Amino acid sequence: MSDTAEITTTTGPVTRKRRTTVAGNGKQANGAKWQEAGEKPPQRAAKGKMEQVSKRTSHNNNGKLDRSMETIGQHHQHFSDSSKKEKSVVEDINEKLSCHTLQESLLSSASGYSNYRGILNWCVVMLVLSNARLFLENIIKYGILVDPIQVVSLFLKDPYSWPSACLIIVSNVFILAALYIERRLAVGTISDTTGRILHMFNLTALLVFPSSTVLTLTSMTPVGGVLSLAIYTILFLKLYSYQDTNRWNREIRLAKAKRLTRSHSCPSVAQSNGSAVHSIVSYPGNLTHRDMYYFVFAPTLCYQLNFPRSPRIRKRFLLRRLFEMLFLMQLLVGLIQQWVVPTVQNSMKPFKEMDFSRMVERLLKLAVPNHLIWLIFFYWFFHSTLNFVAELLQFGDREFYRDWWNSETVTYFWANWNIPVHKWCLRHFYKPMLKKGVNKFLAQTAVFLVSAFFHEYLVSIPLKMFRLWAFMGMMFQVPLAWFVGRYLNGIYGNAAVWMSLIIGQPVAVLMYVHDYYVTHYGGPT
Repeated sequence: MSDTAEITTTTGPVTRKRRTTVAGNGKQANGAKWQEAGEKPPQRAAKGKMEQVSKRTSHNNNGKLDRSMETIGQHHQHFSDSSKKEKSVVEDINEKLSCHTLQESLLSSASGYSNYRGILNWCVVMLVLSNARLFLENIIKYGILVDPIQVVSLFLKDPYSWPSACLIIVSNVFILAALYIERRLAVGTISDTTGRILHMFNLTALLVFPSSTVLTLTSMTPVGGVLSLAIYTILFLKLYSYQDTNRWNREIRLAKAKRLTRSHSCPSVAQSNGSAVHSIVSYPGNLTHRDMYYFVFAPTLCYQLNFPRSPRIRKRFLLRRLFEMLFLMQLLVGLIQQWVVPTVQNSMKPFKEMDFSRMVERLLKLAVPNHLIWLIFFYWFFHSTLNFVAELLQFGDREFYRDWWNSETVTYFWANWNIPVHKWCLRHFYKPMLKKGVNKFLAQTAVFLVSAFFHEYLVSIPLKMFRLWAFMGMMFQVPLAWFVGRYLNGIYGNAAVWMSLIIGQPVAVLMYVHDYYVTHYGGPT
């Protein structure tokens, strides 16, 4: 039987059909034929072709699915856009229908609004413009009165005699006396009662000796007297804290029943509190000259064995504070010479004639430059000077003041504008009185009484006249504090505090200056 091939052709798509008939075992013959030709069987080729077709089909199906999903996303986006447009249209209509909501005015306290920076800037601009007008008027009326050389005469009458400087040098006697008394108490050579008597004698002499010297010496100027008495007052507070703190340490040592393990002259102890590593010091290892004089120059009135120390001295910070000290000192002297002195001289006649309307006018005129000078002095002393000294000594506690400008009560102001004095009063005067059972109001009154004494001490003795204006001004703070704390609060209390600062104690100081001019110069010039 022979092979036959039949090809059938039809209309439409061409279809070729090959038909092969093999006698016997057709599969073996056909396989042998493909093996002889060295080709693959057609079934495998067909299989690969089918795989390619299936891949193309799946790819096309995926493309159609992606395009269908993209179309659905576009429809969804179109629907969301249309919904947003509908919502915006509804919101626009609602805004047109209702434009009011429940809210308070900004200047009302119920609104909770607190950003008044623009109003504060406006106040500063108005203050600068008004003071610039007054300063220009002063220059036109009196000319330039600033004389730097005249400042030297405020400290020295005779260039070869420096009584205030000598008085300050003598203060080392009282410092060393306090140190040696503490050393004797530490080793037990004198009793606690004897030590207290010696300390009280030393502290009393610390106040009496300079005041008698200032009153006796005619060569002592008022400014030099104020400077020397201020230094002695600071030393009094420091040495009082020094003996109190060491007494507490002795009580702790006796309570723990520990023996003295170190000698007072131990070299390691002498270098501990002022060394670069700032070693921890324990009692009585603190009773050294180095430790004592570090406390004397440190910007604090409260003594402790180990002060917080800063890691290094910042030179840029130090130079900025030094520049502020020098600049603000010159500014203070210039404002006093140019603004305060002429106004004080012109106010002598109304005070002498007891013209009350003119007196009030002059006091109000003096209150503005006096308050400005007081603010500059605060920044110069409590920020520039104390930070300069603290940076030199690497003294870590720089809280010399708090936000006294936000004071809503008088007591808050006195507790926050001078932190070193406040800490001393709280630690060595107020709390010990409370522990002894003293009433809180009486303890506060006693604190104001001590403060009034030192204010009068620093003013009356250098001026060599006793008017008690500073004493009465400080004691007037007690009823004022009660009234403001009871009837005023918030911004009204803050305004009352500012009013007391502007026309209160500064006016008393100016009255001292006025009385000094009247006493020494006999009347207006």
